[in-house]
Amino acid sequence: MKMNGNEIRQGNIIKHQDTLWLAVKCNAVKPGKGGAFNQVELKNLLDGRKLNERFRAAETVEKVRLDQKPHTYLYPEGDMLVFMNAETYEQIHLQAEFVGSKADYLTDGMEVEVEFYEERPISISIPEQIVLEIQDTEPVVKGQTAANSYKPATLVNGVRTTVPPFVGLGERIVVNTEDGSYVKRAD
Repeated sequence: MKMNGNEIRQGNIIKHQDTLWLAVKCNAVKPGKGGAFNQVELKNLLDGRKLNERFRAAETVEKVRLDQKPHTYLYPEGDMLVFMNAETYEQIHLQAEFVGSKADYLTDGMEVEVEFYEERPISISIPEQIVLEIQDTEPVVKGQTAANSYKPATLVNGVRTTVPPFVGLGERIVVNTEDGSYVKRAD
């Protein structure tokens, strides 16, 4: 789908210089002299490079649509992670490096979304919040409140976070997968 350069918005995926780019930031500029343009910060979806580009209203770019397919995480295999398509039961192997820091939060049977472009995996998204058990932390101190003090804790997946002082060893908590922060106690 073609679109004008001034129509690019944050979150759009475009094909530029024969590769896929994600529009990270967009700034419409209307200088006093000359034509208006869209200053766009782009991130390459294949190798992570960044690029700042000016797009004039007269320029056209190709907006790309990615196919999102539900997958289930199965298990690690060396430096690969194995996922199964929830509809066709086909298995795909993705590099742990491709998944990045999200791999720390993968648990057996977790439902994820894998985005494909022309049958090639481009990105993976996991749930925003997951429930994990605390494997190691300081003991609970009676009478200590949750004012603004947090203590370090290690979760079963090995990720370190901070938790309120009333949360103890072996308790299950909800964790934000974007930054690893404590959200609340699990029900």
